[in-house]
Amino acid sequence: MSNPLVCKLENFVRLSPEEKQALEKIAQPTRRLGAREDVARDGDRLRHVNVVLEGWACRYKQLEDGRRQVISIFLPGDLCDPHVFVLRKTDHSLGTLTSVVLAEISETAIREVALQYPRLAEALWWEMLVTAAIQREWTVSLGQRLATERLGHLFCELFLRLRAVGLTSETSCEFPITQADLGDAMGLSTVHINRTLKELRAAGLIRLRGRQLTIPDFPALQAASLFDPSYLHYERDPSVLDDD
Repeated sequence: MSNPLVCKLENFVRLSPEEKQALEKIAQPTRRLGAREDVARDGDRLRHVNVVLEGWACRYKQLEDGRRQVISIFLPGDLCDPHVFVLRKTDHSLGTLTSVVLAEISETAIREVALQYPRLAEALWWEMLVTAAIQREWTVSLGQRLATERLGHLFCELFLRLRAVGLTSETSCEFPITQADLGDAMGLSTVHINRTLKELRAAGLIRLRGRQLTIPDFPALQAASLFDPSYLHYERDPSVLDDD
């Protein structure tokens, strides 16, 4: 598979061979972790940006009594906190949901590639702004959407994000996370998640078997979940694409 970071950024700008090569050079596999391991902990001082190349990870906060809120889900191609060089220490933890392969990109490498290739700098800004847009949608889900809408919205989002990096097959994609993970992300108990999944299945909106999610009728799930994909900003700007 092509480097997922390159695939993701090409949803915004068409990269030249030189730009792709520059990205691939700095985003090489450097760290492998198993499932349920911490990449970084709340309060750590990070000296590189973690990029997910394989597997699923998350950003989370944990209360003193052990309760956990999953704040973001990271898929292949996602940068985990590219602003770490600005902040003195992290205010959350990064953990793996599955086994993962990470690239660790240094501040020097990020700065050099951004200076040498302005279009890459623009694409990296886009990636950060889309991450913020996703966070806003998650806040709306937690505050306003019903349980079926929350889960359906998340399924639509993750499917499109996976499709953007070539990790879907027609109507299906890998879905390796647990009901407990979904509960921690959606602010629902595991019992409520289980009941909601049954409702979505009974309505024919999803099939979830083992580690695979199938959405037989995406427009139907989109409508039932009040899902508007515009916040993912995957539509390319032709004027940018034609700019050499």
